Amino acid sequence: MIPSPDEQLAFLSKLQRLFAEGDFTATYKYALLIAVSDLAVEVGRDDDSSLRLTHQSLARKFVELYWQQTAPYGSGRGKSAVLVQNVGEQAAVVSAIVAFRTKNPSATVQSAPAFLGFREMVQKVAQTVSAQPVKYLQNLGGTTEPFLYRRERGAIVLKPGVVYCLRRFQPLVQQLARSHWIGHIKDNKRNTPMLGHADDLESFLFETPRQALALIGCGLRRLSPRCFYCDIAVGSEADVDHFIPFVMYPRDLSHNFVLAHAKCNRSKSNTLAAHSHLQRWVEYTVKHDDDLKEIGATAGRVVDADTCRSVALWSYTNAAQVGAQAWFRAGSYEKVDQHYLDCLT
Repeated sequence: MIPSPDEQLAFLSKLQRLFAEGDFTATYKYALLIAVSDLAVEVGRDDDSSLRLTHQSLARKFVELYWQQTAPYGSGRGKSAVLVQNVGEQAAVVSAIVAFRTKNPSATVQSAPAFLGFREMVQKVAQTVSAQPVKYLQNLGGTTEPFLYRRERGAIVLKPGVVYCLRRFQPLVQQLARSHWIGHIKDNKRNTPMLGHADDLESFLFETPRQALALIGCGLRRLSPRCFYCDIAVGSEADVDHFIPFVMYPRDLSHNFVLAHAKCNRSKSNTLAAHSHLQRWVEYTVKHDDDLKEIGATAGRVVDADTCRSVALWSYTNAAQVGAQAWFRAGSYEKVDQHYLDCLT
């Protein structure tokens, strides 16, 4: 059984109420929504089953989400400092990650688990996640409405139907959480000296840094100096493309990057790639698994081939259910069907 259309609509209505009526004194609740929607996609199923998520797994997601944001912002605009993510003192999660990075300046989000103090840092984050966003996220308009999860010792359990809805509406959840997150930071007057009139806040908070993209591009070019989609040499200029579009799943996974002509990248834009491209991508990620892991580690991006495959299956399954079209080349599309899913199972 899956949630009925009315149940899915009720979920969206309560989600809307969460943003409208919730008390957001820090950015933690936005991070928690992103974390649970990510994990629903990565380890959940399209049915009405529940899903247990430990505080440790949520803390790992928080570290990944906040890692990029613990670098100083504002260079070239006047004052440069770590953005404040709480209405009071700096958010404890941010402070914990900053302290860890200060002691381990060469650590990246990918290599961090190998450094001394990582477990202790994750434990601090887990304690904060449990005591704050997990405890208060479902407080709406002065009352508690536990429509997303129930709490148990050391974990939350997403309720029946919630995993399906999070997977079904993941792009919307992500978009809402990120836009409100950006607004929260902009509205904090203590960030004004760093922000100025800059318009790159969203890129700084959530998108792949240019330096990382350059490293990824160099690594992919060594694997093949040809466009992944049209198989023509890319020359001196090439784009690093998210094979599963970033707008569908805004998380960097090393196996999701391919090299492409700027023209092909712009033409494909935010659509899924056609069946022939998908087949080659599956073969490509298997053949170059070790290379892609090394590229991701060098650029400090997340390396997780299994998760990347799960995300691909999720995205093409959703596309097949709604009769979406997949991009083959400029002006040429084809309908996503079961043959696509067969490539990934």
